[in-house]
Amino acid sequence: MGIPAKQKVRIGAHIIKQLLLGHQRFPLVLMIEPLFRCNLRCRGCGKIAYPEETLNRQLSVEECLSASKECPAPVVSIAGGEPLLHTDIPRIVQKLVAHKKFVYLCTNALLAANRIDEFQPSQYLAFNVHLDGLEERHDAMVGREGVFQHAVTTIRLLIKRGFRVTTNTTLYADETPESAARLFDFLTSIGVEGMTVAPGFCYPDAPDQENFLNRKTTRVLFQKLFEIGRGRKWRFNHSSLYLDFLAGHQNYECAPWGNPTRNIFGWQRPCYLINDSFAATYKELVDTTKWHRYGVDKDPRCINCMVHCGFEPTAVMDLVTHPWKMVYSGKRNQSHLAKHSV
Repeated sequence: MGIPAKQKVRIGAHIIKQLLLGHQRFPLVLMIEPLFRCNLRCRGCGKIAYPEETLNRQLSVEECLSASKECPAPVVSIAGGEPLLHTDIPRIVQKLVAHKKFVYLCTNALLAANRIDEFQPSQYLAFNVHLDGLEERHDAMVGREGVFQHAVTTIRLLIKRGFRVTTNTTLYADETPESAARLFDFLTSIGVEGMTVAPGFCYPDAPDQENFLNRKTTRVLFQKLFEIGRGRKWRFNHSSLYLDFLAGHQNYECAPWGNPTRNIFGWQRPCYLINDSFAATYKELVDTTKWHRYGVDKDPRCINCMVHCGFEPTAVMDLVTHPWKMVYSGKRNQSHLAKHSV
């Protein structure tokens, strides 16, 4: 199926509007983290290492809607923590959908089957299920047996009930192109709409500090993965140029303002992955963050980062302003692998 045409058109129109208004920094995706509490402790996650009093805090429905009004992104990704632990998450989703935001509800799927009746299928809502590998690997990464099978059962249930379903996969240094390809073959076979993929970011609080890819190993992994994928009908939720970037065929600078993050502390600076400080409003985040201090050649924490929340906006802008690049990218990566977001 790929990304729905209506969503592509909305994103494209949003970009053109921002460019015509002369805006240099504008968002494509708003990241909302309504809570940090989770029901898993994944090996590569650095998002939940907070004291109990922090894990007990949540954004209200009104705070989530206010963030969406402040930030004009057409797409909202609700992350965490595990969003389905939030009592009011159905209301948050319902209100965002009512405002015609394209919502991706990120989940490990452990609670989705129990709460499915609290949501209504919509072209504006997708459940984005976390799967970092096939059964043995995924269960090892999340630290609990049976999670993979539970997630797959839930994906099939969601699809049967008419929901859009996508997946989110993070790759690490012990991943092989062959095992990643088997995962993408499987996800394609069960009918997911699209797959998000990225190398893991080296969170300082992640339990596993030895298994993060660097820039060189990321490029080698994705080059080999895309070679294996030639002729296969994989559907990625990425622009073709971001996939090119992962394989080392494009050089991009990070655009962290393209995916601003609102969580219980405020608007996170500078990005979803690094929390140096927090702004009280979206405008304050954009206008006062010292963006020039961050990036691959400027901040050591950014050296090996190739995550989509920073580099996808740059790739999308490059594709919009240089559309002929899609032709060359398609020849290199076999463009039928990806249903492009723009």
